[in-house]
Amino acid sequence: MLIKLLIANRGEISCRIIKTAKRMGIHTVALYSDADADALHVQMADEAVHIGPPPSKDSYLQAERIIEVARKVGADMIHPGYGFLSENAHFARLCEDNQIVFVGPPVPAIDAMGSKSAAKKIMEAAGVPLVPGYHGEDQSAALLKQHADEMGYPVLLKAAAGGGGKGMRQVHSSSEFEHALAAAKREAMASFNDDIMLVEKYLTQPRHVEIQVFCDMHGNGVYLFERDCSVQRRHQKVIEEAPAPGMTEALRSQMGEAALKAAAAIGYVGAGTVEFLLDTDGSFYFMEMNTRLQVEHPVTEMISGQDLVEWQLRVASGEELPLSQDELQINGHAFEARIYAEDPNNEFLPATGVLNFLQPPEESEYVRVDTGVRQGDKVSVYYDPMIAKLIVWDEDRPKALRRLVKALSEYRVKGVTTNIDFLYNLANTKAFKQAQLDTAFIDKHQSEIFLQNEDDLASLLPLAALYIVLNQEQGPQSLNSQDLYSPWQNLTAWRANATHIQGLEIQIHDQVHAVQVSRLNSGPQASYQITGQGFNVQCQGQVKGDVLTAVIDGHRQKITISHPADGEQGCSLYTQHSALHFKQKLPDLGLLDADAHGGGLTAPMNGTIVNLMVNPGDSVEKGQVLVIMEAMKMEHSLKAPSAGKVVEFFYQSGELVDGGAELLSFEAAES
Repeated sequence: MLIKLLIANRGEISCRIIKTAKRMGIHTVALYSDADADALHVQMADEAVHIGPPPSKDSYLQAERIIEVARKVGADMIHPGYGFLSENAHFARLCEDNQIVFVGPPVPAIDAMGSKSAAKKIMEAAGVPLVPGYHGEDQSAALLKQHADEMGYPVLLKAAAGGGGKGMRQVHSSSEFEHALAAAKREAMASFNDDIMLVEKYLTQPRHVEIQVFCDMHGNGVYLFERDCSVQRRHQKVIEEAPAPGMTEALRSQMGEAALKAAAAIGYVGAGTVEFLLDTDGSFYFMEMNTRLQVEHPVTEMISGQDLVEWQLRVASGEELPLSQDELQINGHAFEARIYAEDPNNEFLPATGVLNFLQPPEESEYVRVDTGVRQGDKVSVYYDPMIAKLIVWDEDRPKALRRLVKALSEYRVKGVTTNIDFLYNLANTKAFKQAQLDTAFIDKHQSEIFLQNEDDLASLLPLAALYIVLNQEQGPQSLNSQDLYSPWQNLTAWRANATHIQGLEIQIHDQVHAVQVSRLNSGPQASYQITGQGFNVQCQGQVKGDVLTAVIDGHRQKITISHPADGEQGCSLYTQHSALHFKQKLPDLGLLDADAHGGGLTAPMNGTIVNLMVNPGDSVEKGQVLVIMEAMKMEHSLKAPSAGKVVEFFYQSGELVDGGAELLSFEAAES
């Protein structure tokens, strides 16, 4: 076993690798950019070496510089993690040339799978089933469109060198093709410096099921069962689980053997993942092979009882696989939810900021949190905005799902917008509980996940209103008063000789809901009549710590609360069925300029202007794309807030902009 490991990565995956390496007695060396000088992975490692400025192209993607560091510190081997250089054949070759063990597959295997089009040809020759599509070298837009037209829509455009959903577009009609192709090519070039595209038939109800394979240098190979990764947004996974719901032993064996056949076709060694599309009739098709450890590997670890990083290090050291196929067994069920700094209500736009408060759920044999950040750390524009991976396990799917929902309700993050409430609502949908999964799951169940129907709001708004009035009445002035019946206990709607009625405006996302609260009696056990669109209920309650106890029309329930941090207004309530993030919209007393946000559009975050889609002076319709920005290697379209006219652009294509910068002058059309 080699004894000194350099980890050519950052964040969560570096921390994950360090934990296993330390348990195995292996000395660890971390890398860090200027932005990561105080990062958790730097603190955990035995040594750490500065690698460059914050942009990854100037630091974590500097292959020659990393090799230089490895030689200087005397590293025996390099683990690339996932992303960055993990599937870079040039980097693996540099390791080989410098007698440093690359913890990954041989260079020819990376080369073979590095191009999706070449991979398809290899798999076709090996007898692995493929999705119908075009994988040729002729990349003319006309020919690509011709193949799409002949296959019939919808089709999927995919970057040949891609991964992580980048450089990928669904195209639903011939008229959309050219615009989608241009956008996919731009994104692919920005992420991979390669804009070769594949065109494939898009299956309408597929599941994304992947097989974890492991091979050693002695000709042994096993599959560690499957993961269902169907729940995705922007072709990036949101919640993964293992094993796949409804998987039969016969189908598992077929897919596992096909995955091993794919690995054998390229002389694979180490951990790899063969991704398939599973159709409703049980047929499956090869998508791609990831020649690295996957982000979602913990769910496989939880059901198999194996440490896949340890397997990687042992195989890279020349050892045989720890277990044979017959010795591997599935135990229970596991989920992984990716906690991101992003705004699901704004097209999952990545968010940046400081993690002012960070409290994950308590870890146990059932709950695991893989993270690379601590309270006080900054989520920057330079790297992926994942905060953590929340992994849960139990003896079957329903029990594991209950664990997931509870753990999400206990996850506290303040300072940046996160997707926690979105994940909570997704996990609570009827379809997810019944495992009715496919890759369009989020689009199909959008109204339920985003609480867009009136019945959901009618049950949740009274709870939000009750929380607001209880908080007001338990405020500092009230708490300092010894007389429970003093008017100073009533901080909101008390009036001498008048009915105690308060009007509230509660904002949920960009919608404001009017609610009226009438106090029915005084004292510590006050009750309220709460009225709004679709509800008229009588309530009592109290707030203690992180729990709101509410009695609504005789129905008593306890709701977990995520209180706002100092300087924040938003609050989240977690009921048994859904999460509600809301804030009270305070009255405008003339201090706000009604036109403060009119006249222009601002950059939602730091990024680069990719394209200006209209010209100054053009009249546009509401929702029309005006500017395309690229941030965190993803493109984001900024759209007209209303019908109107673009007066002037303040930035041009290729220019960097700061979050909050005004991008253009816009005149709204008169209503």
